Amino acid sequence: MKKLLVIGIGAGNPDYITLQAVKALNSADVFFLMDKGQSKDKLIDLRRDICERYITHKAYRFVEAPSPERERGEVDYRASVEDLNLARQSTFERLIHEQMADDECAGFLVWGDPALYDSTIRILQAILDSGCCEFEFEVIPGITSVQALCARHKVPLNRIGQSIEITTGRRLAAGQVSDADSLVVMLDAQDAYHQVADPQTDIYWGAYLGTPDELLIHGKLEDVAQEIERVRKAARLANGWIMDTYLLRKP
Repeated sequence: MKKLLVIGIGAGNPDYITLQAVKALNSADVFFLMDKGQSKDKLIDLRRDICERYITHKAYRFVEAPSPERERGEVDYRASVEDLNLARQSTFERLIHEQMADDECAGFLVWGDPALYDSTIRILQAILDSGCCEFEFEVIPGITSVQALCARHKVPLNRIGQSIEITTGRRLAAGQVSDADSLVVMLDAQDAYHQVADPQTDIYWGAYLGTPDELLIHGKLEDVAQEIERVRKAARLANGWIMDTYLLRKP
């Protein structure tokens, strides 16, 4: 039977690869790489570099496929995500049918951890539920950008006895109110930290974590919010994309 490995490769530093992930890399015959366009070639290159570094045999191969894009603009967000996942499901089904022999093992190299703001697991489960093809799959956890952020800022994720919440920039921008002492924000395309009411809130911000392009800023929102926005815009312009995460902590 065909086997799929959903391998968390960490937040950008090849040294974040776990021993379990190394074993998984060495058991795969083929790796499916989702191409998100020229501006994100570095993401594909890192995946290739990781394989070159950790795989001890040369019998593996890569298969690239264009990654479907989510519809932007004034659209229903949830519906657009569902449409995106359906398009990705169709792509995954084609790769599994056409690019794998019945006894082969294929790997999906997932940035960070497959369980945190990534749809690979749910898409593969949807394919199985549809009955269109048969395979088994395994999930290998990875180091997330949240863990990398705290490590690089040398700060614990939580304070003693206090709660943590992980949310998105979209929800924060929409006025989300949280009782959590520590709030981690991911996927923020709107500089939503400007919506935080208390200017004394601490922010630990990081972009391109674990990569040579890494950026880190920390301070009170009233002191660094404008700097983060400026640095963020410049980085997006220079690289064509940005992947950032931040921790908000009540004073």
